Amino acid sequence: MQKSDIIKKALELGFDDIGFTSAEPYDSQKEILTSRKEEYAWVCEKGMDLKKGLDPKNILPDAKSIVVLIDVYFRESFPTELEGHFGRAYLDDDRMTKGQLYQRIKAFRGFLRDNGINSKVPFNIPHRLTATRAGLGTFGKNNFFYSNKVARKSSWITPIPIIINHEFTPDKPTIEVGCPNWCKNTCIISCPTGALRKPRTIDPRKCISYLTYYGDGITPYELREPMGLYIYGCDRCQNVCPRNQAWLAKELPINKRVATKADDFDLIGLLRMNKKYYKTKIWPHMFYMSFNDIWRWKMNVARAMGNTLDNKYIPDLTAAFNENRDERVKGMIAWALGRIGGEKSKNTLETFLLDSDGIVHEEIEYALEKF
Repeated sequence: MQKSDIIKKALELGFDDIGFTSAEPYDSQKEILTSRKEEYAWVCEKGMDLKKGLDPKNILPDAKSIVVLIDVYFRESFPTELEGHFGRAYLDDDRMTKGQLYQRIKAFRGFLRDNGINSKVPFNIPHRLTATRAGLGTFGKNNFFYSNKVARKSSWITPIPIIINHEFTPDKPTIEVGCPNWCKNTCIISCPTGALRKPRTIDPRKCISYLTYYGDGITPYELREPMGLYIYGCDRCQNVCPRNQAWLAKELPINKRVATKADDFDLIGLLRMNKKYYKTKIWPHMFYMSFNDIWRWKMNVARAMGNTLDNKYIPDLTAAFNENRDERVKGMIAWALGRIGGEKSKNTLETFLLDSDGIVHEEIEYALEKF
């Protein structure tokens, strides 16, 4: 089996690029995880052992090389109303539905197996660093991975490392930041919550993406407006990046798979959905929150509605307040009504205040201060 055979098969299966690197441990990452232990404590709480992933042999004991496949997830455009509320990487995520990407990875691994090569697809190794080790691209100051070849050298791509027990000559690494000096740290300046502290340094606990699906409790006041309209994920630092503008300017065909499910992600429907709706319509595509975390979805939607400043949402926010028992949802609905403003919102909040207590009462009082 030659590298050329594997490259040919990967391209036949529709992958956009492929590279090879060694299965050496990620020693540089050990120091980072140790020095930033507090910032990444949440990862362990979620059951992800990043330290174990720093040595590929912990995942595949006879690991010899790592093959990295590149897939462009933004090869087709998405409905505008979805792009405003959801990170593009999640709009066509088929890991749970076992769609086209899953099937292509499965076929690629089957090809390796048929040629005597065992493989593992790890979830906890540094995917982006692995891709740079394989010479497929460089880092952005926003921590994203940018291709050297595909999607007009943008970051709208997914690196897919596959650990194998066969040794191939590694490709020349490109472990560096590829951003131009004239970009003026646009991504860092544009990060609404200040999660990007400096080039290639992020506090994940302030990242909008993290906050939308892992944030604890009701979102703090100071983050609600900066989080804007995003409900699940965030593309802010990628949207403003000069390196991504060439791809954003490209006219792309509409992604029909995503377009057909757009109505399922209507804000009003999400705010008032029940667990059955969540399990069948939403979770199969955006699964970072468990069935018990439907409250966080509704809280995020209420906050996004408030940030639209559109009074058309007042009736449904009012109805959802009465339907929900969770104080985190009710509290955010109160905030959203205050954010939208107007006499109708004020009257509604004053009515809610009469029969409220605890956090909900505090949120209503805070919202009424805006009038």
